[in-house]
Amino acid sequence: MDLHVTLHGKRQDLELKNPILTASGTFGYGAEFSAYGNLASLGGFIVKGLSLEPRQGNATPRIVETTAGMLNAVGLQNDGVEHFLGKTLARLPWQETAVIANIYAASAEEFARLAARLDQDERIPALEVNISCPNVKKGGVLFGQDPRLAAEVTSAVCQSAPHKHVIVKLSPNVTDIAAMALAVEAAGADSISCINTLQGMSIDYLSRRPRLANVIGGLSGPAIKPVALRCVWQVAQAVKIPVIGIGGISSCEDILEFIIAGASAVEIGTAHFMDPRASFNMVRDLPKLCARLGITSLTELRGSLKLD
Repeated sequence: MDLHVTLHGKRQDLELKNPILTASGTFGYGAEFSAYGNLASLGGFIVKGLSLEPRQGNATPRIVETTAGMLNAVGLQNDGVEHFLGKTLARLPWQETAVIANIYAASAEEFARLAARLDQDERIPALEVNISCPNVKKGGVLFGQDPRLAAEVTSAVCQSAPHKHVIVKLSPNVTDIAAMALAVEAAGADSISCINTLQGMSIDYLSRRPRLANVIGGLSGPAIKPVALRCVWQVAQAVKIPVIGIGGISSCEDILEFIIAGASAVEIGTAHFMDPRASFNMVRDLPKLCARLGITSLTELRGSLKLD
C-alpha cells in the first residue's frame, strides 16, 4: 500500500513518504533515536524547538508521570539555530526524509528573523511554528490564545520564509480552536498541526509542593487523545488547508482515528517515552493494519467520519 502523503500548501507543498511524523520535543534532534530504527523510514521528524539563541530551559524536576500521560515543563531547552544548522543537521538523513524545524520566539519580529535564517537552508523543507509561547511585548499574552497575535506571527513567518511549507501548531487552551485555525489560514499558513499540550499540574500531597519546579506544565499522552481528536475534527471542518493530528497517539489504530477525523498526517510524541521504537513500529505496522481492514487509500479514509 502506498502511504505517501502530499501536504498541499499555498506556496510550497510538503512531500511525506508516509503520514507518520515525530512530535517536537519528544524525539530530540532525531539522531538520538537512530539506535532504535531507521530515521529515513519515517514520513519525517520535527526537531525539538529552536530559538535564535541557546536556552538552558527550566529548573528540575521538569517531567512528571501522570495517569495515562505526563506533564512537562522543560522550558524549550535547545542549542540554538546556528548550532543546529552548523553541527546537528549534517547528522540527519535530510536527503531521504523531511526534517522539519519547530521554531519559537518572544515576538513576531524575532519569529521573522528565525524563519529568515532557516529559509536560507535548503535541507529543511518546512517550519512548524510554536505559537504556544508568550509575547513579551504584549505583557506575556500567549500568541496561541489570541487570533490577531497568531495571525501576526504566521504572516511574519510566511513572509520571511517564502521557500518553506509553514505549519502553525495550535494550542488547545483556547475557547474556540476553529477560530484560531481560520485566523492562521487567512494569514498564510500552509497547514496546521494540533494540538499542543494542555495546561496542568501535579501536587505531592505529603510535602504539599508541586511536583514540577515550574508548578504548571504541559499535559500530553493518551489522556489527551479525546481532546485532540475533537480539535482535529473541528479544525478540519473549518479550514481548507491540511491538518496534522497530535495528541495521545500510541498505536496504528489511533492513527486511523485521526485520519477519519480529517488529519492528513500525524505526529507521535509521548509514546516515545514509553517505547523509543514507537514511531518506527507504527511505520512498519500501519500497512499491515490497512491491509487487514481492506483500506486501500488513506485519501479515501480522510475525513470519512459518519455522523448519521
